[in-house]
Amino acid sequence: MGMRLKYIIKLATPPVILSLSNRLLSNQHYGLTGDYSSWNEAMAASTGYDNKIILEKTKEAILKVKNGEVVYERDSVLFDEIQYAWPVLAGLMWVAARSGGRLNVMDFGGSLGSTYFQNRAFLSTLHCMRWNIVEQSSHVEIGKSHFDDDCLHFYSDITECLAATQPNAILLSSVLQYLEHPYKVLDQIQEIPCNYIIIDRTPFWDGLTDRLCVQTVPPSIYPASYPSWIFSAPRFHTYLNNNCKIIAEFDSFDNLNAPIKTF
Repeated sequence: MGMRLKYIIKLATPPVILSLSNRLLSNQHYGLTGDYSSWNEAMAASTGYDNKIILEKTKEAILKVKNGEVVYERDSVLFDEIQYAWPVLAGLMWVAARSGGRLNVMDFGGSLGSTYFQNRAFLSTLHCMRWNIVEQSSHVEIGKSHFDDDCLHFYSDITECLAATQPNAILLSSVLQYLEHPYKVLDQIQEIPCNYIIIDRTPFWDGLTDRLCVQTVPPSIYPASYPSWIFSAPRFHTYLNNNCKIIAEFDSFDNLNAPIKTF
């Protein structure tokens, strides 16, 4: 059966959480499958992947974007036209507009800067712009060697990032679903003195509990399968309800196969 994921735009008190919406398509070979009772069980059902191969492929793809050889990259795949996530970009520019033209983003799990390079034509028009990526040490090492500049910076954890700068927006794009304990990370994120949080490319459904699946990536992208959550929208809303307020909801252009019914 098909399912639409809800990314929700929420305004916390003061932060904003922008969450957009994927579409989950009919159940096929690739995408999300299963209903696992534990992270270890889902890990055992995953084939895993060679992180060095994927990281190298991502690095080469984003270098082509940085150097102007191609215009857009997503998940290491190159495109000849930028596919903008307009609600996310609108949210980022709205934060800047409310901050006197200043945008300082903490991009948690932001790879080597995919979202930054996707939107840099707009971001470069801002009076003051800084993009900080918090990632695994392997990503940070490559990021600092090949991509770090006056605007783009890389850190191995939140504490290191906050020691260097004070973001006014936090971006969580396609990251929460791949964490074993996503709510612990959300707790940590909500403790940061930051005005706005944007959640993008994150799967939700209207059930009352989170569903743990295995995501299988098409081999044309890279050979991998790994645990992935489909979050319960009611639970997610309730969890953040003490600090957040929904501003708007949008659909994302992302598509995934999934074993859950559409809203």
